[in-house]
Amino acid sequence: MDHMINVVQPSLGERELAAVREVFESNWVGRGPRTGAFEEAFARHLGVGREHVTATNSCSSATFIAFELLGVGPGDEVVLPTVSFVAAGNAIAGRGARPVFCDVDEATLNPTVADVEAVLTERTKAVVVLHYGGHPGAVAEIAELCRDRGIHLVEDAALAIASTVHGRACGTFGDMGLWSFDHAKIVVTVDGGMLYVRDPELAARAPKIAYLGLEQRAPGRSGSTGHFHSGYDQALRSRTRWWDYDVVSFTGRSTTNDVLSAIGLVQLSRLEEFVARRREVARAYDEGLADVAGLRLPPPLPAGHTSSYFMYWVQFENGIRDQVARDLFERGIYTTFRYPLMHQVGAYGSDAVLPRAEAAADRTLLLPIHQSLSDADVDRVITEVRACTAARLASATC
Repeated sequence: MDHMINVVQPSLGERELAAVREVFESNWVGRGPRTGAFEEAFARHLGVGREHVTATNSCSSATFIAFELLGVGPGDEVVLPTVSFVAAGNAIAGRGARPVFCDVDEATLNPTVADVEAVLTERTKAVVVLHYGGHPGAVAEIAELCRDRGIHLVEDAALAIASTVHGRACGTFGDMGLWSFDHAKIVVTVDGGMLYVRDPELAARAPKIAYLGLEQRAPGRSGSTGHFHSGYDQALRSRTRWWDYDVVSFTGRSTTNDVLSAIGLVQLSRLEEFVARRREVARAYDEGLADVAGLRLPPPLPAGHTSSYFMYWVQFENGIRDQVARDLFERGIYTTFRYPLMHQVGAYGSDAVLPRAEAAADRTLLLPIHQSLSDADVDRVITEVRACTAARLASATC
């Protein structure tokens, strides 16, 4: 068997190593100036003010912070598509609220406005949307629905770091947006996340919640955003001790550090080239698999939409998905399905029946797509998918 072609894979190299080396040589590896620079660079990428973003140690942590900021609690309901990651469900349930799962479009695996509206009640406090595979979906229309109903919108943009709708970044349509930089994402810091908060007052609270609810922290190089330095200056003016602090919320520690942020700065500077290569891979799959019988490709993006191309998914007829996945694995091509349907996870206690999501989950398979794929890798995936699909379809119809 040739080398295994991974479904996802980071692109880390000498530039990232050099950035980490600089952090080590500075003798400051905690949250400091590079974290502040990473937050500033990401805010520019989104087209928002620096004060609206907070770097965290994971997207999951950012999700928990978001629901604390929104005051989600017992008696509240939060709507989210059943095709989502468990972090959102855990964050909702962990606040004592009830996750309410909605169906998705069978081809895009993103929720429609009708899907969301169908499960809204007077107890709905917020809606969460995931941009499946990097496709924005109906986020603009869902944002309008939420505004009209007075409901908060949280965007899980973990897969959509370069996705836009008419030039506006996904993650900024709602009240809050969340991004991931873990080992499987496009921009990788090994682990890490980012939180965008639209409301200035809530945005100012986010860094405090991320750091144990501390109102004031020690000044000096540990400050990445100016908050610590301003605390120091204020302490000097008021003749108080700058090491004193207050606690404004009983929260954990979800901050990141300058080692990971230094990697993130380099990775973010490479984002355009990463997405360009992923787009090339997606187009090659579109062309190479277009005429395969029994295979459905992702629908084209609507006008004005751009994608991060985080996932490329195909859908099989005749119940052959699992067999094809096994055949591909034996031929050195790793595939998967994300995400297992949340309404079928027993811990959430849902009795929902969501037929389109269930049908999609039985037919959908993610093919390898990342910027490290060579042309030979892409050709091999196309050849093997064509062969395995034809063989299994022939067996199924005999």
